[in-house]
Amino acid sequence: MTRAAALALIFLSGLALSACDKAGSSAAGQGGGKFAGLDGEILNWRQEILASDPLCKATAADQKCQNFEVACKAERALTADDQAKGVSARVVSAITFNGWDPKLKQQQAGSRTAEFDKAGAGWTRKDHPPVNMSSCADL
Repeated sequence: MTRAAALALIFLSGLALSACDKAGSSAAGQGGGKFAGLDGEILNWRQEILASDPLCKATAADQKCQNFEVACKAERALTADDQAKGVSARVVSAITFNGWDPKLKQQQAGSRTAEFDKAGAGWTRKDHPPVNMSSCADL
């Protein structure tokens, strides 16, 4: 990914996440506060998609995954059990991209959805079922 594309992804992530911050703080988009570190985790997730998604396995330059975009991010409510386990934030995010389908021999759209939980200073990620790509609401 080019530096400009990476910066665009971070910018879009910050804009989408600022809607998650109930207090309306601009710190969420700047990597501070409740969601500190989430943008970095989304970039790590992107790298894992590049390494593992079948659409990203092509070796030709014009067939590599590209056009990654954070389609949505939405904060999820925490239960008392979550809070007892030290979880302080939960966000569901969807990312879209274009890759190469070797079977069809053409570009194909791809997407992934993940749930990010923050406990302490770090985030964990797990797969999440597909969501509405504009609101991140469960289908």
